[in-house]
Amino acid sequence: MAIDMEQFKATYIEESLEGLDNMESNLLNLEPGSKDEDAINTIFRAAHSIKGGGATFGFADISQFTHVVETLLDQIRNGQREITQQAIDLFLQSVDCLREMLAAAQSDGQSDEARIAALKAQLDALLATDGDSDAAPLETDPAPQAQSEPLTTEWKIKFKPFPHMLATGNDVVRMFRELAELGEFQAMADFTDLPALSDLGVEDSYLSWEATLKGECSLDQIKEIFVWVEDECDLEVTAVTLNESSQTETAFDTQIGDNSVSQTRQGLQTSSSAVAAKPSTQSVNNIKTERRPGAESSSIRVDIDKIDSLINMVGELVITQSMLSQFGDDFDVDRLEKLRDGLGQLERNTRELQESVMRIRMIPISFAFNRFPRMIHDLCNKFGKKVRLTLSGESTELDKTVMEKIGDPLVHLVRNAMDHGIETPDVRTAAGKPPTGTVHLNAFHQGGNIVIEISDDGAGINADKILKKAIDRGLVEEGVELPQSKIYDLLFQPGFSTADKITDVSGRGVGMDVVRKNIQALGGTVDVQSTLGNGSTFTVRLPLTLAILDGQLVRVGGHTYIIPLISIVESLQVQGKNVNAIAGKAELYKLRDEYIPIIRLYEAFNIQPDSKSLDNGLLVVVEGDGRKAGLLVDDLLAQQQVVIKSLETNFRRVDGLSGATILGDGTVALILDVAGVIRVSQGRGIQRQQDSINADDVAA
Repeated sequence: MAIDMEQFKATYIEESLEGLDNMESNLLNLEPGSKDEDAINTIFRAAHSIKGGGATFGFADISQFTHVVETLLDQIRNGQREITQQAIDLFLQSVDCLREMLAAAQSDGQSDEARIAALKAQLDALLATDGDSDAAPLETDPAPQAQSEPLTTEWKIKFKPFPHMLATGNDVVRMFRELAELGEFQAMADFTDLPALSDLGVEDSYLSWEATLKGECSLDQIKEIFVWVEDECDLEVTAVTLNESSQTETAFDTQIGDNSVSQTRQGLQTSSSAVAAKPSTQSVNNIKTERRPGAESSSIRVDIDKIDSLINMVGELVITQSMLSQFGDDFDVDRLEKLRDGLGQLERNTRELQESVMRIRMIPISFAFNRFPRMIHDLCNKFGKKVRLTLSGESTELDKTVMEKIGDPLVHLVRNAMDHGIETPDVRTAAGKPPTGTVHLNAFHQGGNIVIEISDDGAGINADKILKKAIDRGLVEEGVELPQSKIYDLLFQPGFSTADKITDVSGRGVGMDVVRKNIQALGGTVDVQSTLGNGSTFTVRLPLTLAILDGQLVRVGGHTYIIPLISIVESLQVQGKNVNAIAGKAELYKLRDEYIPIIRLYEAFNIQPDSKSLDNGLLVVVEGDGRKAGLLVDDLLAQQQVVIKSLETNFRRVDGLSGATILGDGTVALILDVAGVIRVSQGRGIQRQQDSINADDVAA
């Protein structure tokens, strides 16, 4: 039975991207001349894994490029060269280049060969230098160097993969092929643990091997071949050094992946020590769960505690089902109370099971925050600014789908803070501020939402400048006084910008309107607070998940609709004295100090209501796309959580509707897209106005 390698390629690409994130975060923490061995080793191991996997799965360009990076890192971790700012910058560029190469491999696209070649040439040029001449030489044992006779080393290798090793895409044949390139290689398989044919697992490993390798190769070269499987096998390596006059067996006591090798040289026929790669003894913290094809990512990492909770809830559900099944035979009225208790228990179990399943999709927002240290680093170099990034609430969880879609809006807000908010060091010093500015990202739960704050201690937002620009563009009438919150809302108008000059980061007026639209498409909101001279804070509020919605059920005639609670401002009984009609345009309702348009839902969806009179109706005031409107309904029903079903997937896209759900009585209720309903209503108002004008022309 052939093994489908595509699933392993997807896993390799995903794990490689995680490795690149790890490399990047550690590189950003390194300083020139740093001796942080843990960080350097982490960076090296990530590069080595990417190189090894690239060769295994036929991504030769990735493997060859990473080999140069790995060689430089190996020299740094061995003390042959020091870390320089040039090396750090080249490694960061290499991370970007590898991301693009992996993306091309994932989509079967083409990489930018010119960029790869140019960057590889820079790495080769750095590799050709001698490094830092002041670097301490490697410690070596003088005894072997003193020998004038040629040495031939025979290595004894005992290799036993763990059963799951093959399932992670590792290939024993390829590893043995690499060993054969080091010298004369022979291996003998041990079939002791091979089960009966009926018990064989297709992707499990049952064999172990004892092998010999003869040739002038080092322990490090052998270690390098097995590094990628160090936690997935038992490994023993023993070296026997031979020359014409004597035979000495050299025992190495080492841990695979450790930089130091303790060598003990003993007399003739001394017993050997083992080189062992032991599996991790730490508890498993996460597992992988496959998602449906076509999603942005093929898998999600899930905390094992969430899986345990899910399994426990399934067990409770089975117990409840067993209890309820007893009522199927010989049921009588005396047992009605027990049936009610059982149904109540079933309801609780189902609700808890639903919550447990939804928690599986929840991931820490640190996945979105992790991209910003690199961005801040690059923008500081571009603008000549000094900025310290602080993070809090990184463990706050939200739905993976929301996480994937909120990334770009957050990036734009952080770039704006860097470009428009934080001043240059000289300007900050003149204003009595420290030369290094601060950008702070914070996330926390509030009710059923997640709140993300992007704040800075920069120059703040000049409300007068925004208002003047809006007046010049005709967005606001001259002489009109607006509250500060309304002035800040102008920032989200299409094409609006207060930048004095256009840069490749911002200033073209493209972005802030898209930021708001993307956030609102997720059912969220974005607000601005600012103090001139002291900084600004952008607050984004999002639902925790897109799969479940808190909604208000409303009735229009014989139909039930659901309005998202996050869109509702208030509900009220219509007062006729507050209704104003504009001929040919719309009906407006005076709500305190503002007028809002009235949208008759029965007209929007062409259905028969209980009454067409405004006096007998209820008005649900909603807000979408920064605009308010009053939805006329016949009755307010209950508030409840509903599971969203896509209309586009199951039917087709309908303007004004974002989805549907199935209620407890089995009927289907449509979920309103508030912003869409307002747009559709405005379009009909314009059409009515045009019809009125045409009618007047005919009458004339």
